[in-house]
Amino acid sequence: MMDFDALPFPWIQTFVVAMGLLIGSFLNVVVVRLPRDESVVRPRSRCPGCSSAIAWYDNIPVLSYVILRGKCRKCAQRISIRYPVIELLTALLFLAVITKFGTTWLTPIREWPFVAALVAITFIDLEHRIIPDELSLGGVVLGLLTSYWVPGLGLVWSVVGAAIGYVSFGLLSWGYFKAKGKIGLGGGDVKLLAMLGAFLGPMAVFHIILISSLLGSVIGLGYGGYLKARGESDSLMGVAIPFGPFLVVAALYVYLLGDVLGLPLQL
Repeated sequence: MMDFDALPFPWIQTFVVAMGLLIGSFLNVVVVRLPRDESVVRPRSRCPGCSSAIAWYDNIPVLSYVILRGKCRKCAQRISIRYPVIELLTALLFLAVITKFGTTWLTPIREWPFVAALVAITFIDLEHRIIPDELSLGGVVLGLLTSYWVPGLGLVWSVVGAAIGYVSFGLLSWGYFKAKGKIGLGGGDVKLLAMLGAFLGPMAVFHIILISSLLGSVIGLGYGGYLKARGESDSLMGVAIPFGPFLVVAALYVYLLGDVLGLPLQL
């Protein structure tokens, strides 16, 4: 069997980018269909405008979008820029993973599924304000099952991380509801943080909560100020924005840069 690590690194990078683009193409299907409870396998991808099946040569990640100038070949309806963005983002994250952690047998069964799920969660939450259980709870299961082989983590700390993530945000959500009489953090955010705890451990959960809260506050206030200046809102604090993307950005920050920046990730 060929030793993957024995290949020249540029070859490995090329393979990883290609894998990321292909998985990113599949994530586009997930983002569109999963919130609608549709199969992500069948039917084939279709144009949202004319419902024509998309030929394989029009479904090549990024390249087909560029060649077709972002339009359907048959009806010329504009195709969302989200499609190549997700494909490129997934490829870049796959590349970042192997650059940071190298290539091991865990990469395709733990690390790549982890970042792929985070990409899908981000775009689903931005559009639909939901985080599907298939991704968050499925992520909890995958994180726990593979934690034994992660140096410095292990099953015990993975369980503790998932529990702290779920309980901490669960209590925050309950407290906000009691104080304000309305839901501030949804159940999807609670399950997402449990997933992040299962993958990254309890210390990472604390960093993620802090970073996402700061990021959410800054962007939320900025967006609220923008809407108030346009006369679309009468309060800086009255703007509801999905919190899942902030958790994802904070998690990727800790996951890829935490030890570089000196964040203590282990108890």
